[in-house]
Amino acid sequence: MPQIFSSNANGIARFVLWGALFVGMFVALGGTALLRSSFLTGVGEAVAQPVPFSHKHHVGQLGIDCRYCHNGVETSSSAGLPATEVCMTCHSQLFTSAAMLAPVRASLASGRPLQWKRVNTVPDFVFFNHSIHVAKGVACETCHGEVDDLPLMARAEPLSMEWCLGCHRDPEPNLRPPQDIFLMHWKPPEDIDRIRKSLISVLDIHPVTMTDCYVCHR
Repeated sequence: MPQIFSSNANGIARFVLWGALFVGMFVALGGTALLRSSFLTGVGEAVAQPVPFSHKHHVGQLGIDCRYCHNGVETSSSAGLPATEVCMTCHSQLFTSAAMLAPVRASLASGRPLQWKRVNTVPDFVFFNHSIHVAKGVACETCHGEVDDLPLMARAEPLSMEWCLGCHRDPEPNLRPPQDIFLMHWKPPEDIDRIRKSLISVLDIHPVTMTDCYVCHR
């Protein structure tokens, strides 16, 4: 019987198999890197807004509390975006002719709200409640970063399923006493480990159920 395969067949087969393996690894690693890149997650990318609002100025320099503008954060599923009237509480007296605030003045005059663009969003199929997280000891900067250093708001974390589950599986390292939830650049006390273990009980946190599907998908 004549030989079907040449003497080089084994070498070619090995080359093809190893090549396919390396290509597969490259695609897998490249895909993982892409999924975690700022290109897809938006982390660190400032979002254009109708008014270039600076958290660095308002929070970092003026010391305005998060709840002054985001007044739903303790009681609602959404932290809330500030109404024009909230902005004009100060800007009816300060910087009244500033060009950058023209959209705010126009909004007040017309009664049409400013079209703020959400920086931190989750997909429609994800259930998220701000008030629950705040009540359970999760601070603003845990998810949103040190916004008091940002001239323009940008996403600090990917808000991916992997990222959320990391905390849901082990929430203790991310907990704070209730009175410290809204502090920026918070410095934990020396006995923070003891405090966090206590908070797990006091705040009625049950990590064993926090990874159930229905917690985030309802």
